[in-house]
Amino acid sequence: HCIIDVPLGPTAKVRTAQDAKDLRALFLHVGEALGLTLDVRLTDGRAPIGNGIGPALEARDVMAVLRNDAEAPADLRAKALEFAAAILCFDPAMSMSEAPIKVRELLDSGGAYDVMERMIAAQGPPPEQVEIGSHTVTIAADEDGTVDFIDCFALSGIARAAGAPHDKGAGLDLFARAGEKVGAGQPLYRIHARTEAGLDAARTRVAEDHAYRILKA
Repeated sequence: HCIIDVPLGPTAKVRTAQDAKDLRALFLHVGEALGLTLDVRLTDGRAPIGNGIGPALEARDVMAVLRNDAEAPADLRAKALEFAAAILCFDPAMSMSEAPIKVRELLDSGGAYDVMERMIAAQGPPPEQVEIGSHTVTIAADEDGTVDFIDCFALSGIARAAGAPHDKGAGLDLFARAGEKVGAGQPLYRIHARTEAGLDAARTRVAEDHAYRILKA
């Protein structure tokens, strides 16, 4: 059994509805040939999910959701619950009405976090200690307005320039979401790099396109 997420959006890896349907059909065809039961879900890829882009920052978000931290990103939590419920529904004994209740209980009770901790312990000590990059620069809005659109492709390019994903501590910390009002000088995101060279490369990408489209107030 396998569940596959296919984010669809104008700047996601899959950008048109037809491409998404074709990819879904291909996954299902290959899954059937391999004897797999697949659930291929076309999801909203118009904006990033979670607060971080880059291995360490994304892992931080995941653990925040599992720990039920107050600052855990709500959109990541909602998507995790949706997919976890779908996975439970692979069990014929689990109904579509019961699964969402069960996964929410597992998350809220701390049971999901306990399982993650056991999985981490079973894998042994990590091969390296990873810290979020200490070389930073904050990118701010240059005018008052509303975030109309976030270019996911441009954002990922900035994160890659900073060193992600090869440098696990590099990436972006997102502060502003699509649809939110922002003021001139308000932080949109912070770039993290573990080297000055990575930070300079990311700055260069930002100068080309900082990825946020803001409608003037």
